[in-house]
Amino acid sequence: MNQLHQTMRDSAVLRWAALILIASTMFFAYMFVDVLSPLQTLIETQLGWSPDVYGTFASSEYFLNVFVFFLIFAGIILDKLGIRFTAILSGVVMVLGGAIKLYAISPYFSEGNALYDLLNSFWVSFPATAKLACAGFAIFGCGVEMAGIVVSKTIVKWFKGKEMALAMGLEMAIARLGVFSIFRLSPKIVSWGGGAEVVRPVAICCGLLCIGLLAFIVYSVMDKKLDKQLGASVEMEKEDPFKISDIGILFTSKIFLIVAFLCVLYYSAIFPFQKFATSMLENRLGMTTANASNLFSWFPIGAMILTPLLGWFLDRKGKGATMLILGAILVFICHTIFALYPLQPESIGSMAVTYGAIILLGISFSLVPAALWPSVPKLVKGRYLGSAYSVIFWIQNIGLWVFPIIIGKVLVWANPGVTAGNYDYTYPMLVFAALGIIAFLLGIWLKAEDKKHSYGLEEANIKK
Repeated sequence: MNQLHQTMRDSAVLRWAALILIASTMFFAYMFVDVLSPLQTLIETQLGWSPDVYGTFASSEYFLNVFVFFLIFAGIILDKLGIRFTAILSGVVMVLGGAIKLYAISPYFSEGNALYDLLNSFWVSFPATAKLACAGFAIFGCGVEMAGIVVSKTIVKWFKGKEMALAMGLEMAIARLGVFSIFRLSPKIVSWGGGAEVVRPVAICCGLLCIGLLAFIVYSVMDKKLDKQLGASVEMEKEDPFKISDIGILFTSKIFLIVAFLCVLYYSAIFPFQKFATSMLENRLGMTTANASNLFSWFPIGAMILTPLLGWFLDRKGKGATMLILGAILVFICHTIFALYPLQPESIGSMAVTYGAIILLGISFSLVPAALWPSVPKLVKGRYLGSAYSVIFWIQNIGLWVFPIIIGKVLVWANPGVTAGNYDYTYPMLVFAALGIIAFLLGIWLKAEDKKHSYGLEEANIKK
């Protein structure tokens, strides 16, 4: 009987190969997400986007997910139509949105173009290039967030009862490598061939999105074969089918909502910060765009190295809720340093403090994701796990949409009449620090609820 029920996921080689395929798509997707993040100053001078315009653009990635409830629908599509269909759909949507964003900032979209003239005929304070780029980024955002929930459910499917937290940690590490790569490469690519053109790195990343779509297609072949093997599984036959009403269970679960709101507060202190980090370092330390981008690129590297190790620890020792609390404390410390410490240009001491803060942020960004995502299957039933991830992502996207806008407006409010290169980032960084405090309080509440109701958040994933 044991031999009869052997499947592809029982082969270490095959399940890790599946992980590499889906993680490579997220690597390319994360490159595209932050391809313009190191170039805020150049965008302001070349495209005429002010900080609040840039902040609105950065938030547009999440607009459709939040206000059209696309992520909720994505979770339903995933649970009803399966991983293969949803994965390929997400890849196609990412490529489409990426192509629109590329066109928006290309030389082909300019005065005399009918669409350009139409978009430029209203809300004239918001450039036509930014309007179309926001539309493309919003469509791309639907695809990348859908891909995120597909990847989460895929890892649970292949690694449940095995190295699940390690697998999630490695997938996140590969994605973080994409962030490191683009922070290093984007400022260099803009100058290829002479001049400085922000369209160049976007064009390259669009090509990589196409490769990511191919990786999802190849994975789907493996997934189809696995489903055939699992078809005879008694466990699969006994599981109740997904119902739309299951979503109501999620919105009435206190422990689930605590995790969801902790997620939105924590990630709102990370991803929107990435959009402004290069500019902040340029202004605080008097650095060039390339040097500031290179300096901040070490943040995802720290997360990349530590997240799989912490996933391995979580699989064998547990302490998930404790890791969430520690991560919130560290993100608060980092942002407070950038807000209040008197950094000085060309100061060895200031550089040491800056590197220290970035290292702390990298450790924090290892602790929270490594503990958060493997904890969700402990709180919900498998039949609506995809919808559970989609609801968390949807709530998360609300914060990721609103906070870039807030930071952009706070930056303009705190710097009246100031030009790029001379911004004071004290108040924006205090906003990020406040998010860390609230996330910490939610972590304390989460640990108390886990102790009271025994959800297993502090327990190891691998049972002996």
